[in-house]
Amino acid sequence: MADNAFDILIIGAGPGGYVAAIRAAQLGFKTAVVEREHLGGICLNWGCIPTKALLRSAEIYDYMKHADAYGLSASGVSFDAAKVVQRSRGVSGRLNMGVNGLLKKNKVQIIWGEAKVTKPGEVVVGKPSRAAYQPQNPEPKGALGAGTYTAKHIIIATGARPRVLPGLEPDGKLVWTYFEAMVPPKMPKSLLVIGSGAIGIEFASFYNAMGVDVTVVEIMDQIMPVEDAEISKIAQKQLEKKGLKFRLGAKVVKLDRRADSVTATIEAGGKQEQVTVDRVIAAAGVVANIENLGLEALGVKTEKGCIVADGYGRTSVPGIYAIGDVAGPPMLAHKAEHEGVICVEKIKGLDTHPMKKEQIPGCTYCHPQVASVGLTEAKAKAAGYELKIGRFPFLANGKAIALGEDQGLVKTVFDAKTGRLLGAHLVGAEVTELIQGFVIAMGLETTEEELIHAVFPHPTLSEMMHESVLDAYGRVIHM
Repeated sequence: MADNAFDILIIGAGPGGYVAAIRAAQLGFKTAVVEREHLGGICLNWGCIPTKALLRSAEIYDYMKHADAYGLSASGVSFDAAKVVQRSRGVSGRLNMGVNGLLKKNKVQIIWGEAKVTKPGEVVVGKPSRAAYQPQNPEPKGALGAGTYTAKHIIIATGARPRVLPGLEPDGKLVWTYFEAMVPPKMPKSLLVIGSGAIGIEFASFYNAMGVDVTVVEIMDQIMPVEDAEISKIAQKQLEKKGLKFRLGAKVVKLDRRADSVTATIEAGGKQEQVTVDRVIAAAGVVANIENLGLEALGVKTEKGCIVADGYGRTSVPGIYAIGDVAGPPMLAHKAEHEGVICVEKIKGLDTHPMKKEQIPGCTYCHPQVASVGLTEAKAKAAGYELKIGRFPFLANGKAIALGEDQGLVKTVFDAKTGRLLGAHLVGAEVTELIQGFVIAMGLETTEEELIHAVFPHPTLSEMMHESVLDAYGRVIHM
């Protein structure tokens, strides 16, 4: 093949794109990936990874402030905001280089620029425009540039960007998206966060831990609206104990921007109040990047701002595929990665299974953490299931008490007729590491019997998973 001809060409080098490229190369396809800004995408550079680095700094800082609770002493505890940000950016930079190395190791050709699908099997790449939120990353060594490229299979993995609400547009100084929120030049004294999804709550938790007065506005009647209501209430109570303030069933209808502050008009129940803060974070979700790709001219079907794709990533146009955020919710990095693998394995003709979105876990890394998979109690009831519900609190677990993290809950939802695990919902320390046990159980179609007979190590937080199952069937031991 010529240097501009490939078997598979992927547009976007985020989690979905680069993973799909590596798997395609492993399967023997001549593969290229087009990227205009940063290898690893938003997740690695401005999302999942750097926010976890910030939250880790906040967690350690919080522990230091409460060292006496562990029989330790620490005086003059403080932080350097610039160094906290520097560490976060360093973590992202290290992983960005790692993605570059993985692509080279697997002989995936990087094409640096902005792509447009001009017809099935053809992609025209132009020079990348300057990034809106960061200086353009240097072009990787060995990358191809602008030109026309051909490929039998084209996978769109262009990700998403922050949603902009009318009248609440970010300006980069007073009103931030997650880009600016990750690199504050200094810590504000007060902050308003619009939206209490994973992005909003994680930033609210980070800034609160660093001593900022934080108020969160949520249009729904519970924080983290996609989570089980019981779990959401526990998380809210713990966050409020840390000083976070919430306005639920409310919306920001106006922002008055001044020299170095913002006055927000918040409406709830027909009444309005004004709150003045140093900065505002707009965290009302994300929208897919489907523009300027040539999709309309090709007849690629879209719906609600996303590309319509089946369980294998196939769109309405043969030879064109879509994975990750651009293919619709849940907009999660691990969903994108799995979709990428499924897509290229189907192209190869392997016997692969379509994506089961109901088995995709969700994690929020606030303090306390929240993690879930499957149906909430409310959705399971609405679906007509007769349920058995199990609960086990952190305050009855030895490891949680030893950690000084005895506030939380593990909740399991079972089909009473079959014993099938329908959902699991957790709040508390390290639950984002525990949830995968339930994910595997659901994937293997495990019933309560197998889970009850499984031996969980002691002392661990995972014992609460076992006890929650036991509780659903009237056999709980330690409660």
